[in-house]
Order: sequence, then structure tokens, then C-alpha cells
Amino acid sequence: MRSQRLRRVAAVAITTALVLSACGDDEKDADATTTSAATAGSDDPTTTAGDADPLAGLYQECLDNGAKVNLIALPDEWANYQGILASFRDKYPGVENPVASPDASSKEEMEAVQTLSGQDDMPDNVDVSPAIAQEMVDAGLFEPYVLSTDSEIPDGLKDADSNWTAAYYGIMAILTNTTIVPNAPTSFADLMKPEYKGLVALNGDPRESGAAFAAVMNASIANGGSADDILPGIEYFAELKKSGNLGGTDVTKETVLSGETPIALDWSYNLPGLQADLEAAGLTVEVNFPSDGVYGGFYGQGVIKDSPHQACSQLWLEHIFSNEGALGYLEGGAVPARIEALNEAGLVTDEMKVNLPPDELISQVAFLTPAQIAAAKGVLAEQWGPMVADA
Repeated sequence: MRSQRLRRVAAVAITTALVLSACGDDEKDADATTTSAATAGSDDPTTTAGDADPLAGLYQECLDNGAKVNLIALPDEWANYQGILASFRDKYPGVENPVASPDASSKEEMEAVQTLSGQDDMPDNVDVSPAIAQEMVDAGLFEPYVLSTDSEIPDGLKDADSNWTAAYYGIMAILTNTTIVPNAPTSFADLMKPEYKGLVALNGDPRESGAAFAAVMNASIANGGSADDILPGIEYFAELKKSGNLGGTDVTKETVLSGETPIALDWSYNLPGLQADLEAAGLTVEVNFPSDGVYGGFYGQGVIKDSPHQACSQLWLEHIFSNEGALGYLEGGAVPARIEALNEAGLVTDEMKVNLPPDELISQVAFLTPAQIAAAKGVLAEQWGPMVADA
């Protein structure tokens, strides 16, 4: 999985637009977005990378540009990236899409972009939480790019200056390896029960990991806090640690399978793949959405400025927002950003939605604004260490 080490955050239902300002030269950015919009075209799920493909020109440019896109932090189980990566290779033969550090956190993705700047293995594209996406915008790390499907993506799922766009979203859930823990918790209140001593795993450090940040925000909402007040969530995890229930924070597929982290807080879209792995190993699993609070989120993807494979990075971005890519996310239990367009085109069946959270839960969640994210990060920076990590 991914996050530190199942991975990161954000927030769901499309009710609030994230308006983020970009860094860099406005004229240059305008040129970049205009060019990319002209290069791309509409997508057909049955189209292959041939003359009929409206992205054929970009595909050829990618082949001439090294035929490779360096990706990072995309675990196979995360929102069905294994299938999405494979569909990209099938659609665009000859283009490699290696994934470095599959379990890296959003913060580590940003650090890799900065550390590897100018090198051939520098990430060309990222998949990061809104908080880190904003940091990357502020640092001028994105190359603005307007997708061919941009008009079908809600404003709340894209940067106002086209630095990043979110391809998918989901909500927080509690996964339990019921072979080890027969009585699965269904709420944050349940996680406090003595029977779960040492069994609960937070998905990374919330100061770096989006999924962990989301879990703390979710706990806050469940304990009298709000999108504007994360402190109750920090206090909750302080008590969970004090009780002995909070165990390891290095959650991976292997630790869940082994029983080292039998109760994990993670995104809903990571769980179908993990559930299949557990069942294949002869184990049982139960997934519950916290009954005392709902929190959801997205991850943003974007072309990295001055990375070695610009055309291939744009082609990858086009693919994950294409019908094939969107339906791939849907298969993994994530809600595609273009879900309305897919529904209107008749491409989504009830069977395809089987891995999604219930509609009534998704509809309860609102995206955090950049100001709310910044405020929450500030409180975490000050309080998580003394109250939880170092306590």
C-alpha cells in the first residue's frame, strides 16, 4: 500500500472548489496550457494508439522523447494502479512507465522531485495529497497542463491554474483482518476498546502522509471537531496511543497479511485489492466506514516542471483521465473525477460500482479548502510530536 506506508489524503464530495494560485511566469504558463490543450483531443475507450487516436501526435512525441514516463508512489493495490499501469502500456506500446518507491508518502514524492532534479530518473509525474500539491505549486514544481477532458472535471478537483488535476477520490474506512480480530470495529469509538490493544494502525505520519492526515481529520469530526478544528483528532490519537491500542504506523500489504497490523485506517479505494489478497491467502476481512464520522479525499496528478520526459508525462496524464483510466479507478473502488461524464455516456454499470462506498456516505463529505488544510497542517506540526509521536 502507500502512505507512510499505505499512503495519503484529501477530501471528497464536490461542493467546494479548490482555488490555488500557481507560481512562475504567467505568460509562460498561459503558453504551456494553450499548447497542451491544442495537442490533446477527446478520448474513446475503444481507441488504440494508432492514426485514429486524437492523441497520436502526443504519443509520437513521447516515443521521440525517450518513450518513458518516470512515476512514483503508485502501489499495485492503490486504486487499481496495477491495472491502470498495464492499460497504459497496452494502449501505448513501446512506452515504459516504471514506478519508483511504490510505498512513498506524498511528502516523499515532493522530496524526490527536488532531490533528483536534473537527473534521468527524476519523477515526471506525481500523485499527491492536496496539502502537498499546494506546497509543490508554491515551490513552482509543476508544469501547467490543460487536459483534453478538462471541461468534464469539476472545479473542486483541479487547480485553477492547471498545475494539477485530481483523477479520483474516496472516503476513509477501517479494514480488519477478521481471521485475527473476529469482532471488527465499526467506529472510532470502537477503536478505543481494550480488545484492540496494539492492533490499530494509523497509516503513516499525518505530517507527511495524506491517508494519515485524513484519519486524524476523520477522528476529529467523530469527536466534536470539524474541518476547521483538527485538535480533537490529535487528542483522540493521543488517547489511543496512551491506551496501548495504537500500534505500528508502517502499514503495507505484507503487514496486514501477516497480522502485524490487523486493523488499518485507509482509503476505501485501497481495500478491494487488499481484500482480494487476504482472501487469496485464506484469510477473512471486513471493511467498515466509521459510523461516527465521514471524511473523504482526492489525490492530484501533475506534470513536473523540467522533468526529462515531458511529452510522456502529458500522455500519462491524458491516460489516467481517459475513459480507460477512469474505469480502471472505478474497478479499484475509487470514484473517477469524470464519473458524471462516464454515466452520461452509459459506460458505468451497477456491477462496476460494487467496490464504491455507498452514495449516501460520499455525498456527506466536502473538500477542505486550501486555508483549512494549511491551518490543520500548522496545528499538526505543533502538536502531533509532543502529544502523540514523542509522547
